[in-house]
Amino acid sequence: MLAGPPGPGELLRRRGVVDRVLPVEGVRALDEAAVAGALRASPDVLPPGRCVDLAANLHGRGPQSARALRTVLDERGTAGALLVGHRCAAAGLDGGPEWDGDAAEVDRWVRLVVAAGGPCSADDLVLPPAGPGVGTGAGPRAGAGEVSSADGTGVGDHLRRLAGAVVLHPGAASGSRRWPVDRWAALAARLLADGHRVVLTGAGAETELTGEVVRRTRAASAGAARTGGPDDDAGPLVDLAGRCDLEQLADLMARARALVCGDTGVAHLATALRTPSVLLFGPTSPAAWGPAVDRDRHAVLWPAPDAGYRGDPHADAVDPVLARTGVDDVLAALRALPSRPAA
Repeated sequence: MLAGPPGPGELLRRRGVVDRVLPVEGVRALDEAAVAGALRASPDVLPPGRCVDLAANLHGRGPQSARALRTVLDERGTAGALLVGHRCAAAGLDGGPEWDGDAAEVDRWVRLVVAAGGPCSADDLVLPPAGPGVGTGAGPRAGAGEVSSADGTGVGDHLRRLAGAVVLHPGAASGSRRWPVDRWAALAARLLADGHRVVLTGAGAETELTGEVVRRTRAASAGAARTGGPDDDAGPLVDLAGRCDLEQLADLMARARALVCGDTGVAHLATALRTPSVLLFGPTSPAAWGPAVDRDRHAVLWPAPDAGYRGDPHADAVDPVLARTGVDDVLAALRALPSRPAA
């Protein structure tokens, strides 16, 4: 059972990675009573009388997250139930490995699983293929703005028409990790001129950003490129920001020629789906958050002055290292990417 945001959780459940999902929001500042409270509020996920044998803290070093799971074991744990996590005296967790702040994120969690006695490697990041119906309209949809097709062929057929496109994801959680809009537009225009189909993606809050990329791309292309709207998926430039749920995004990514994005969540989805990618890093070293598998399929652009460079990943202004990456750099990296592996 995975306790966490239901969007990513349900994607993992549908692909057989977890059996059940306990919806827990607010994981950035986790309340210590959040997980136990979610269990009480969702008796269908863990029915009364069913107890917990083991809880693993994959949220951080603690203490809040470790204490949240300790509360679960106090309320619902079996006799001798185990709490697995990094060593955290403040939460009474003494048996796990020490937290290594310099370790790559993936290596840190692989080390934890191995220390707990389980087989694990970075290769476990690769998601199994979607089951029947997944990505074709099964499960909760995004609402009125979801991907659709005017001829009624459905979500799966619509996304299949976008197979082989280059996906551009301009957004990121902070300005320091967002490549400038004019460069995204210039990149899209160059890709269109080279005969590629280009798809823009983003969250609902990023539609203004992707819309600006579209406007500037059309201006740079002298009107030759047009966008696909809710009733038009035939154009060479399609803006899907705010129109895909996570399952649909995964379906799109699984069919894409490549992804270009910053240091943000969709990069990890590309790694999990073995989608070739060009990743634009700035304030944070890719040694911590870069791809951990299939490194030959992912080009990481990080023109930092030295390996010890550290910027502010939460700043509003674009990081100076990220600003050094030019459109020609991205195009060269894209052209050097290998083809997708066979399914």
